[in-house]
Amino acid sequence: MGKPKFSRKKYEKPSHPWQADRINQENELVKKYGLKNKREIWKAQTRLRKYRGQARELLAKVQTGDVQSKKESNQLLMHLNSLSILPANSTLDDVLALDTESILGRRLQTLTYLKGFSSTPNQARQLITHGHILVGDHKVTIPGYMITKEEESEIGYTPASPLNDVTHPARPKTEFKSMPVKKEIITEKKPEEKKEEIKEDKKPQEEPAKKDDKKQQLVKPEKKEETKEESMKKDDKKEQPVKPEKKGEIKKEKKPQEVKKEKNEEEK
Repeated sequence: MGKPKFSRKKYEKPSHPWQADRINQENELVKKYGLKNKREIWKAQTRLRKYRGQARELLAKVQTGDVQSKKESNQLLMHLNSLSILPANSTLDDVLALDTESILGRRLQTLTYLKGFSSTPNQARQLITHGHILVGDHKVTIPGYMITKEEESEIGYTPASPLNDVTHPARPKTEFKSMPVKKEIITEKKPEEKKEEIKEDKKPQEEPAKKDDKKQQLVKPEKKEETKEESMKKDDKKEQPVKPEKKGEIKKEKKPQEVKKEKNEEEK
């Protein structure tokens, strides 16, 4: 029987410790819901396993026309409806279609984040354990507490909590809107598709490079702008006529005596 002081385990561990797909899924759930460890996932899975097992047994009994099985099935559906896991007018087949996230989404930690009392799921867990969250008239310090449909609208801060002040830095801003937790479906691509994508990415990068090389070859060097001084010098050179020199002519240098005679004659 065991000691009443120490309660038994409320969860069952997975059958095999090393399964890559299961470990990856659990790691994603821990990050998404801000869980402390994987033990909280195993608790939700055992709870879901009990609901599905009970629904499976009741489906077999209801077909025989047993009156007690109908009562038990209605009680199960009412219980799940009160926890807002299933909507009204649902059947036992809907119970078999439930996932682990449908139960993790009804924890106090996730609802405090979705209601906007915290900016992250991890902060929500911290506020609950430190005694800042109130459910109805009672302070709850258990992040895994399952919230019913009636208690969902009664979540808030405790009267003694400093978070009631709007200017408190730990309180989320008024503009903050918590995003609902959605399921992410990841599909792995085949290696052939990945190779085709890599080839398509390389082609458009190589073609424009070749075109740019051709453009660089065809572009002519730009002419430099001439300054005003250079333009004036060119104009002067154009205006001065250059006498053509005849072939075979040799310039003779005049002697100093001849130069003096010419000067005297000019003076006279």
